[in-house]
Amino acid sequence: MGRPVARFASMLVLPGSAAFSPARLEALLTRLREHAPGLRGVSARYVHFVDLATPPSADDRRVLEALLTYGPKADTTEREGAERLVVPRLGTVSPWSTKATEIARHCGLSGVRRIERGIRYRFEGDATGLEPLLHDRMTESVLERETDAARLFERHEPRPRTTVPVLSEGRAALEEADRTLGLALSSDEIDYLVRAFTELGRDPNDVELMMFA
Repeated sequence: MGRPVARFASMLVLPGSAAFSPARLEALLTRLREHAPGLRGVSARYVHFVDLATPPSADDRRVLEALLTYGPKADTTEREGAERLVVPRLGTVSPWSTKATEIARHCGLSGVRRIERGIRYRFEGDATGLEPLLHDRMTESVLERETDAARLFERHEPRPRTTVPVLSEGRAALEEADRTLGLALSSDEIDYLVRAFTELGRDPNDVELMMFA
């Protein structure tokens, strides 16, 4: 991506309903404990982020809160401890966001630029190393704080895509791109990408590699 474009906007954060049923949450806890035996509990709640062109009026806020109140009521006694926020992959717009934003505008909320949704996980006990189990790295990102969600609404100046010469230089080209772009690809992932683009008969570009990572 290019550098972020400055935006004079405000972001409204509105908590939502429980993200999972009690049974599904218990199943998640069981799975997480296989990797973190010291984990004693987990809660999961939807959180909505509203990108605003202008500060909302009291009426606008009431309409937003009504639109974003759905599903089972969240447990107000969320777990105390480490927090992680799973959101749509930074730089993308989720289908949920597209639909929710359209509905908001149909309700007369002209100051709403976009609405996005994430899941806030809170953990009781040791939650070290659980992030890979909470999200799909191809479509989601993990943030540490709700304030970091402002990055969902960053716009970037487009830049020319750079081609990585896999067909002519093979694995070495991907290893260099991995270092330059900070992709942190594993050896198996590099091998997979070399095979995939060799079979396609073309070189990947930097955007494709960043989306994969």
